[in-house]
Amino acid sequence: ASFTLLCFRSPLVTALIFGLLLQAPFTQPSTITQPNFVLLLADDLGIGDVGCYGNDTIRTPNIDGLAKEGVKLTQHIAAAPLCTPSRAAFLTGRYPLRSGMDAINDYRVIFWNAGSGGLPPNETTFAKILQHQGYSTGLIGKWHQGVNCESRNDHCHHPLKHGFDYFYGMPFTLISDCQPTETPEMDRAFRRKLWLSTQMIGLITLTAVLGRLTGLISVHWRTLTCLAAFSLLFFISWFSSYGFVRYWNCIMMRNHGITEQPMVTDRTTSLILRESISFIERNKHRPFLLFLSFLHSHTPLLTTEKFLGRSRHGLYGDNVEEMDWMVGQVLDAIDKEGLRETTLVYFASDHGGWLERQEGERQLGGWNGIYKGGKAMGGWEGGIRVPGIFRWPGVLPAGTVIDEPTSLMDIYPTVVHLAGGEVPQDRVMDGRDLLPLLRGAAAHSEHEFLFHYCGVHLHAARWHQKDTGAVWKAHYMTPIFSPPGAGACYDRGFCQCFGEGVTHHEPPLLFELSQDPSEAKPLSADTEPLFDTVIRKIGRAVEEHRRTLTPVPEQLSVSNVVWKPWLQPCCGTFPFCWCDKEGDN
Repeated sequence: ASFTLLCFRSPLVTALIFGLLLQAPFTQPSTITQPNFVLLLADDLGIGDVGCYGNDTIRTPNIDGLAKEGVKLTQHIAAAPLCTPSRAAFLTGRYPLRSGMDAINDYRVIFWNAGSGGLPPNETTFAKILQHQGYSTGLIGKWHQGVNCESRNDHCHHPLKHGFDYFYGMPFTLISDCQPTETPEMDRAFRRKLWLSTQMIGLITLTAVLGRLTGLISVHWRTLTCLAAFSLLFFISWFSSYGFVRYWNCIMMRNHGITEQPMVTDRTTSLILRESISFIERNKHRPFLLFLSFLHSHTPLLTTEKFLGRSRHGLYGDNVEEMDWMVGQVLDAIDKEGLRETTLVYFASDHGGWLERQEGERQLGGWNGIYKGGKAMGGWEGGIRVPGIFRWPGVLPAGTVIDEPTSLMDIYPTVVHLAGGEVPQDRVMDGRDLLPLLRGAAAHSEHEFLFHYCGVHLHAARWHQKDTGAVWKAHYMTPIFSPPGAGACYDRGFCQCFGEGVTHHEPPLLFELSQDPSEAKPLSADTEPLFDTVIRKIGRAVEEHRRTLTPVPEQLSVSNVVWKPWLQPCCGTFPFCWCDKEGDN
């Protein structure tokens, strides 16, 4: 009988042990030491542009597959509504104004490769910590965090100074000026004013010369010479930069060397994909961090012929579908090298879609779903709520949806802890380790409050009331839409952060996002019994947050963002900057 009982128990014991072994990765992620990280960051992609977030007309099967096989975050928040500050926060795990990477003026991003502002050398990126932990670290694609400080080759803001072993891509950002067939985009309104001023000065000079020749005006030739010289110098002073944007900003680099100046846009997508897959193949036998910073889906929406006309949303939809295909190619490379179980994949966008980006009848910007506002708007959800997806087979439960507030800044402590490193202790860190939340070991996000800036101006703050699940959001300033009621600032192209372009609210506008995610119905003391209590609670949190801020050099000041010819990266002898090393290869 005992033998029969033993035989009966053995398969049960075996099955139990086998089952526990299968569950081990979920309960003990430390058994996989130093996983690989593939961080995929889209550019200007709206949360409403992705299938798994509700879009049923743009096809994104590979991104949707990540969500099906992993964890989808529905309240994933960018720390800023524009590229440069949002990416600075992503890389450092800190609000961008802590590093001086948010602006007090209207120049809210890095404007030139030849500017002197950028991510300060004393900031510690997650790439730098992983580098010290023995990781091979690579950045492929967009940087937009500056290049040089004092000389053309000091590379003080360059990716290789911030923890990346390898860089291939654009030190700047993709803009329509990079595509010769597109209407110039960079500083368009200011450029029109400069052209108008030049024409007026030229007209005055020409009128004075003709008047002198015909005897209608009595003016010395010396005065006319000075006036003509001033006209010429004024024209040169701005045309030397704005007249050659494609050569100065639209360049491709490999590490410190320039490979294309200007970039050849027809092959950019294939080169970025090739470099990404090559990096995975080269580093498959050691832990690696690949930060693939897409140029998609920023204008001018570089899209290969294979994807043109395939979507139901014009060129923008084509571009998003091509990016999804690139995601699939990278995932296939991970699978091919047998790295699927040891690689944490993350997908997000740097901020919301650009509603105002239009050319005639063409909509060239993204869609933010049910959320109000978009790119450049620091307070409204449409500018800062983005897709956020994690996949790590065997460690993160598949098909999970998390509605807790999280931030792009959370990537920093999450990857650092998984890599066996430690976050810096000598500075304020704003990101929180997401792994307990992602694995289901924690029920709530560690963020009780999140603060939403437009430049250095606090536009809104949210409070996650964990005992009730409510998410309260107070708006202190909101942009004035133009035309009124349009939902964006179509007359300007961007919404402003301060001055006449915003409305100040006292008391603040209050919304409960779990009940009103579209921020359509502001609450009041008459309609919400907790109104005063919530406003006071958030107000005290804002005061405490401001006490943690310390003065730092402003990286986006006017003096730092203007074009400086002595800082211009140049393939050749300045100002004759041209090369095509990819074509030579």
